[in-house]
Amino acid sequence: MDNHKFKLSNIDAVTWLKEQPNNSIDLIITDPPYESLEKHRKIGTTTRLKVSKASNNQWFEIFPNSRFEEFLQESYRVLKKNSHFYLFCDQETAFVVKPIAEKVGFKFWKPLIWDKMAIGMGYHYRARYEFILFFEKGKKKLNDLSIPDILQEKRVWRGYPTEKPVNLAKTLIMQSSVEGDTIADPFCGAGFVGCASLSMNRAFLGNDLNAEAIVLTRNRLESLN
Repeated sequence: MDNHKFKLSNIDAVTWLKEQPNNSIDLIITDPPYESLEKHRKIGTTTRLKVSKASNNQWFEIFPNSRFEEFLQESYRVLKKNSHFYLFCDQETAFVVKPIAEKVGFKFWKPLIWDKMAIGMGYHYRARYEFILFFEKGKKKLNDLSIPDILQEKRVWRGYPTEKPVNLAKTLIMQSSVEGDTIADPFCGAGFVGCASLSMNRAFLGNDLNAEAIVLTRNRLESLN
């Protein structure tokens, strides 16, 4: 383990999940590089996804829709009984993921809306939100029933591609875990879930296929110690 609070890996997400024991993780929050991002990148509406911030290499490898069943099966297996699972995605991917997640055993509650509070790029009805699909394994109450299903946080500008705000992860962690729990993110990117986890006295297990992302995440997490 990198230290007693976090451990990072740099392998394929499904391979990484297969290495984790059954019923060992209290909460998964993740933001996979879903297939429809590639479509937006090709037509030029998501220009900042063309290369990574740190190099001229092609941006991170897309996770194809065809692999979601295996990914969700493994996520369900490693989660403890009576736990939550949050997956960031767009509306196109939501229609793909929901029936597969239900097939492997998750209960789907609803899509939460991340309101970015400013419109993005596009040609019509420009995007101001993303979905956060809210799933449950077993039965687990949220810690605060007064939180709305629209979460307002300004987007991260000039960060790692598609980086999410730490405060967004803090809300989900506060709702679905307690101090000392283990939070995991198989597609950790720049480590927003890890930063939130450590700042809230949770342990963090992170993985990303992109080596640059792991270096960035490790540096951010070590600066919190």
